[in-house]
Amino acid sequence: MSDTDEAGGAGYLVVRNDEEQYSVWRADRELPGGWYAEGTTGSRQECLDHIGRVWTDMRPLSLRRTMAQSGA
Repeated sequence: MSDTDEAGGAGYLVVRNDEEQYSVWRADRELPGGWYAEGTTGSRQECLDHIGRVWTDMRPLSLRRTMAQSGA
């Protein structure tokens, strides 16, 4: 199977959840609950490369907020 569809379009997209965690999802599939397309599309590798650039803090958003409030 190819990374892109037959029309040459994006085969994958980058998705993010409310905890600001990222994943790659097949563009032709319905998104699972709690996940949203963040706007980046392309091959699987292009999407993974994008995630590698933007997801620099792997901690969930709720943990980052808790740590910021506690001064940690």
